[in-house]
Amino acid sequence: MSESVLYSVFLLASLGIIAAIVLYVVSKKFYVYENPLIGEVDNLLPAANCGGCGSPGCKAFAEKLVSSEDISDLFCPVGGNDVMKQVATVLEKEVAEKDPTLAVLLCQGSCEVRPKTTEYQGPRNCAISAMIYSGETDCQYGCLGDGDCVAVCKFDAMYMDETTGLPVIITDKCTSCGACAEACPRDIIEMRPKHKRDLKIFVGCLNQDKAGIAKKACDVACIGCSKCEDICPKDAIDMSNNLAYIDPVACTLCRKCVDVCPTHSIIETNFPKKKVKKVEPKVEKAEANVESDKIKTDA
Repeated sequence: MSESVLYSVFLLASLGIIAAIVLYVVSKKFYVYENPLIGEVDNLLPAANCGGCGSPGCKAFAEKLVSSEDISDLFCPVGGNDVMKQVATVLEKEVAEKDPTLAVLLCQGSCEVRPKTTEYQGPRNCAISAMIYSGETDCQYGCLGDGDCVAVCKFDAMYMDETTGLPVIITDKCTSCGACAEACPRDIIEMRPKHKRDLKIFVGCLNQDKAGIAKKACDVACIGCSKCEDICPKDAIDMSNNLAYIDPVACTLCRKCVDVCPTHSIIETNFPKKKVKKVEPKVEKAEANVESDKIKTDA
């Protein structure tokens, strides 16, 4: 082996050793200590990185949980109460148990009941559409139908129905992360408490126009008639800006409001069909009484 080759090998080896020493010194000098609890809590979280907790990712949420003295206001909607209990055990802190929620679409303005009056030619994006015009129908409050909510859902819990032009929420897959609600520029997606058997009663409309204008724009629009508010036995319905809103906490799911709504804008889901009471015709009863009297007379 020639001297030049030996020299090159020695030079490269020396540079490697020097670089290793420099990197070791720098790593020690600028070492940032990380609480081992952060990694432990991060492993308990679902790794969805959905942002439903208010943090940009699960790692950031784990850091917030470890650094905060009071974590009662912090909650992972995807992991739910089970995950938060595990976190509380590791951190030896108290967490508040919360009822599970589901995303609910507050619009039922399908193509059949809400006809198009204009045609939009541009990028099919709800955020852009909401900024530059009021929509392809006369309802400026309803779904724009461009699927921003579906695009941000990381759990395949939503899809766009080609027939209705509205998003459909698959409740079995919904993790309550709230990403769809944040992405909607019309705020027509609400996170509502999940009842047993997924029973829900809510007003599927956000139109605040007066009755005539709202009804002209959509056949199933709320017209602010207050019939639902008047019949509600628990004062769970509030009328504001020509629109009814059902409080999901105060509502006892009695369904009286559903029966009196003239436009069928109040939606009920997963309820069994109401039993129809059989009423005997009065004529038959009268004939039966005459026949009975006749028998007595003959006797």
